[in-house]
Amino acid sequence: MATYIVLSTFTDQGIKSVKQTTKRADAAKSAAKEVGVNLREVLWTQGQYDVVAIVEAPDEASVAAFGLSLAGAGNIKSQTLRAFTKDEMEKILAKVH
Repeated sequence: MATYIVLSTFTDQGIKSVKQTTKRADAAKSAAKEVGVNLREVLWTQGQYDVVAIVEAPDEASVAAFGLSLAGAGNIKSQTLRAFTKDEMEKILAKVH
């Protein structure tokens, strides 16, 4: 499974109901499973992003479906980054000329 980092910021709606953010994270974990995605970790952060999640997905379509489901709830805006493990990066580097 591929790893993705999801960087999220609260929308106005999300910050108004911020006390529910941990419950929303639990709901997101369940929603992820429904589309074959593993929401490995959710971290609340200070700075430019409010929430950072580590996600594993079998393909980009699955992680996109998960992201759209989260966005549809209206509590966050997010950016998804594909992340590579050391082994994956070594395979990529082997192809560099």
